[in-house]
Amino acid sequence: MKYRESIIEQLKNQPYFTKEGFSQLASGYSLKDSTINSYLVRSVARKNIIQLKRGIYVTSDFHLKHRNDTSYFFYLANILRGPSYISSWTALQYYNLATETINIITSVTEKGTRNFTTKVGTFSYQSIAKKLFTGFNLEKGDFEFYIASPSKALFDLLYSKTNQFRGFPFESLDGYVESLRIDIDEMEKGEREKFYKMVKEYMHHE
Repeated sequence: MKYRESIIEQLKNQPYFTKEGFSQLASGYSLKDSTINSYLVRSVARKNIIQLKRGIYVTSDFHLKHRNDTSYFFYLANILRGPSYISSWTALQYYNLATETINIITSVTEKGTRNFTTKVGTFSYQSIAKKLFTGFNLEKGDFEFYIASPSKALFDLLYSKTNQFRGFPFESLDGYVESLRIDIDEMEKGEREKFYKMVKEYMHHE
């Protein structure tokens, strides 16, 4: 088996791998850095591997195996730009609270706003103040990921869409949520109360 096939075979069960990780495997074959770079470029062109962002890849075999697994893509979203957590439209869809289908995977991060368009999907990251980087939990399973609670997911969405609630009247809140086709009545009472409390406290202190 050629070294190329051997290295890919070792990576087939990895949810993602980095260029550094690939280089470590390739070091066993005494490959030069230039050879490794060329191999990665050719492998992407041949569709043996998929580039997720600069320096991060996944084998096409692994992606094909898990392409219908939502948790895998949420896991990737956490990896591609961290720290971050799934939120906004994506989390609301996950909780069956949003009636419209949004295919972009949206996360919240302390870092700057950024989008990654890849062969496996589009990942959007909305920036939020450090003090508001809260209200999320770790979902465990084959692929673990951080995701906002229903109340925080809705807060994060409105935080982004209303320009951080600047000049936004609290009494318009319910009507605005309804206009976004979000079924807030389906949210558990405790989560609804948390949502209204978060918005009130943020508006009061800001």
